[in-house]
Amino acid sequence: MNGTEFTALMVLAAVASFTPGPNTTLSTALAANLGLKRSLRFVLAVPLGWGLLLSICAGGVGALLLAVPMLRIGIQSLGVVYLLWLAHKLARSATLAQADASQLNVTFWQGVMLQFLNIKAWMLALTVVAGWVAGHADAVERFAIILPLMLAFGLASNLTYALMGSLLRDWLSGPNDSNQRLHWFNRFMALVLLATAAWMSTF
Repeated sequence: MNGTEFTALMVLAAVASFTPGPNTTLSTALAANLGLKRSLRFVLAVPLGWGLLLSICAGGVGALLLAVPMLRIGIQSLGVVYLLWLAHKLARSATLAQADASQLNVTFWQGVMLQFLNIKAWMLALTVVAGWVAGHADAVERFAIILPLMLAFGLASNLTYALMGSLLRDWLSGPNDSNQRLHWFNRFMALVLLATAAWMSTF
């Protein structure tokens, strides 16, 4: 991989990882509601899930998504429904007590599986494989460079958003966990998820 290709990959990784999406939105919301420590399971699940997705695409399975339109529509539909469900749960969580009672709770494995329901994640993985791996004589060596790089960007972006959410936690909860700041924040995050779901449905 030459310098130009590597630079282009770095730019793609940075833009794809740090622009808002379902993962970064959930990382922020979970950290704001549950604290940084409890949000880390989701933060760690994102790069693992996407790494598995990239590996599947590199192995050729991702091509099915392009070859079978109904498969793509199915994944897209499931992803949109899941985001709508998460947005509903988030909008209903008005206090830290409600969040702690698991009204807003995404497990590690749900975070991993979310990557497979995210049509944006599939398109990014297919783009990386098509542009930097497939058809090259050194495909295995390229993949060995690309995979940890993309995982590092995914971890860094979601950890950054989670840190921002955790920094807002005290202010959002207010005195005695009784004011409406957190509720309005969660409603805003729910709207972001709704917008993301709408955007995903256009792929």
